[in-house]
Amino acid sequence: MGLTLAPHPPDTSLRDAAMRAAEIAGRWAAEVDRDARFPHEALGALREARLLGALIPASLGGLGAAFHEVADACEILGTQCANTAMVFAMHQIEVHLLTRHARDAAAFHPILLDIAERQLLLASATTEREVGGDIRASRCAVARDGNTFRLEKDASVISYGEMADAVLVTARRAPDAAENDQVLVYAPREALTLELTSGWDTLGFRGTCSSGYRLTVEGDVDWVLPEPFGAMAARTMLPTSHTLWASLWLGIATDAVRRARAAVRADARRHPDRLPAAARRVADLTGTLQSMEAVVHDAVAHYERHLDDDETLAGMAFTLRMNNLKTLASTLLVQIVSDAMLVTGLGGYRRDSATSVERHLRDAFGAPIMVGNDRITGNSAAMLTVMKDG
Repeated sequence: MGLTLAPHPPDTSLRDAAMRAAEIAGRWAAEVDRDARFPHEALGALREARLLGALIPASLGGLGAAFHEVADACEILGTQCANTAMVFAMHQIEVHLLTRHARDAAAFHPILLDIAERQLLLASATTEREVGGDIRASRCAVARDGNTFRLEKDASVISYGEMADAVLVTARRAPDAAENDQVLVYAPREALTLELTSGWDTLGFRGTCSSGYRLTVEGDVDWVLPEPFGAMAARTMLPTSHTLWASLWLGIATDAVRRARAAVRADARRHPDRLPAAARRVADLTGTLQSMEAVVHDAVAHYERHLDDDETLAGMAFTLRMNNLKTLASTLLVQIVSDAMLVTGLGGYRRDSATSVERHLRDAFGAPIMVGNDRITGNSAAMLTVMKDG
């Protein structure tokens, strides 16, 4: 692929780098959404700042960032372009899986070094057309032949699959394995083929380009991560996904409230003799946003505190907390952006207004739907029926 990058700028914080990338993302956000195209300009800025390797340890060429710094970057990006923030978050979920579950495997040292050095973009293929959105079941399987393997998967969704430099794929451990006896496979671009099977013409998050593909990969068996996917899903994938998604949703909500406040201030300047009709509504809206902020930041801190505590991460109480974060944050996002549109009125409803929140609203409805809240609540309900108090 031959991508060469300048060294990371000295004395630059990850937050500052994220803010610069967000500024570029914001310039192109409307076009990315309108044309349902990938945010190439924002990805270039993220690569230039070497943020795609943020969670990779410095010893392996990455930035060695703390988890909360990456969550903060997702939030910042979300204030400007939800598509860029979602791509960044999904990439970091895959990187976190590798750094936490493959870092000690010698075969993955050069892979992690390569991701950090060339700022490779990672995608995920966890859903399968025959089993729907249940990531803990696979029909496809790893077929081994000595030191090599072959894997074919009919993936219902691979976000930004055509732009990714590698894809992490779930599959059964072997052709005779049970549906939930899964492994995670690293599939570099040069070893895989993607055949488009469905498009991505959606209400929101249009720039994630989450089309369906028939994926085929052939390669070295060392590309199969050593741990069972079930353990990785519970301890890393679920909490990383829910905290980073919630962080970028908070960014969307923050910008929607900012636009609502700007509309009220403009009204107050036009009519200095009276309190704008929407002023009380925006006060309530600000309170709701602060509540969402507290919930999200607390969840990120809680996960970070327990990153090395496998007993806590594997427990039902922790899983319930992460499930509740996802359902609550996604519900609050829709509520906040909907209320912001009521405050901004016609300006918020229009696409060509400085206070427009129509894109925010369309993206917001993706939060409770793309990973269904009903499925998550059902899983939580099942756990609560067997979970002991205390």
